[in-house]
Amino acid sequence: MSINRIEVGPRMSEAVINGSVVYLAGQVAKGGTVTAQTEAVLASIDELLAKAGTDKTRLLTATIYLADISTFAEMNAVWDKWVSPGNTPARATVQALLATPDYKVEIVVSAAI
Repeated sequence: MSINRIEVGPRMSEAVINGSVVYLAGQVAKGGTVTAQTEAVLASIDELLAKAGTDKTRLLTATIYLADISTFAEMNAVWDKWVSPGNTPARATVQALLATPDYKVEIVVSAAI
């Protein structure tokens, strides 16, 4: 089974395809609010999924990291508009310290191809 890497960097790839599944690295974005960051992160996910030959209708899993769990409803308002009805992935949301204090949201997904 071949492995295909997308946007390969010295430390990590933004996505890795193995078989019929694509695994995305955690996606983050700058922005002043959880809403702005979530919108930008989901746009990045859409772009990477397209490069892998799939889309959000084929999501398998999602893990969402929030710097402050009190922003759960704010993030969900954006997520609920974006996610494909009837094709929602298995999902977990947790509070975590992110790479820098500028990041409020990080999302990791995998999807079928």
